[in-house]
Amino acid sequence: MSEDTTPEAAPKFRRRKEARPDEILDAALDLFVEKGFDRTRVEDIAMRAGVSKGAVYLYFSSKDAVIEALVDRAVGVIVGEVVDQIGGFQGDPREILRQIAPLFMARMSDPRILAVPKLVIREAPTHPKLATMYRERVIGRALPALVALFRQGMEGGYIRKVDPDMAVRCVLGPFLMHVLLADVFDIWPDSEAPKDLRIPDLIDTHLTLLFAGLEPLPTDPHTEKEPQNG
Repeated sequence: MSEDTTPEAAPKFRRRKEARPDEILDAALDLFVEKGFDRTRVEDIAMRAGVSKGAVYLYFSSKDAVIEALVDRAVGVIVGEVVDQIGGFQGDPREILRQIAPLFMARMSDPRILAVPKLVIREAPTHPKLATMYRERVIGRALPALVALFRQGMEGGYIRKVDPDMAVRCVLGPFLMHVLLADVFDIWPDSEAPKDLRIPDLIDTHLTLLFAGLEPLPTDPHTEKEPQNG
């Protein structure tokens, strides 16, 4: 009796080890979005990823560690790149913001990347630890760097004098509100495609208004512009 040598399909957990963490994170993100953070169990993540529960714990010590890794993967990289670019920058803040905008736009236009901050916004009110983690890993790194960027721009006379902390909130606020309008209140921008946040259009419009508002006043002693006589 001949032995059947037909190869069986390799189970998912035999894939390359370096691919497993991303597969687990992809499965976790889908479940967090579908079921919510509380209702998703580690067992569910393992089943969706096609690995054992032990394999999940091999890479992530807890469900909290999974969502921390999701945040790092989605926005941690871009925050690090932004902080590196603006650190020590001297000049008109609008110049560096123009350089950063395409990077941010490219990342946030990816639905799976955008799903992470949306998830945090949705879950943070009932999960203070999640809000704290996001503040430490994302907001707490970006805010001080942006405040310093605006402060040096004002001191150098490149932009009008405003409260730098409030200026940064004005930079970040529209994006947060844009997501809230859609994700919480189901109010979406007009678009040919359903449920399209139109992130590129939002950023372009926001920067146009922001840059016009930051234009130095004609009477600012730091600017070369002279007040016009009537």
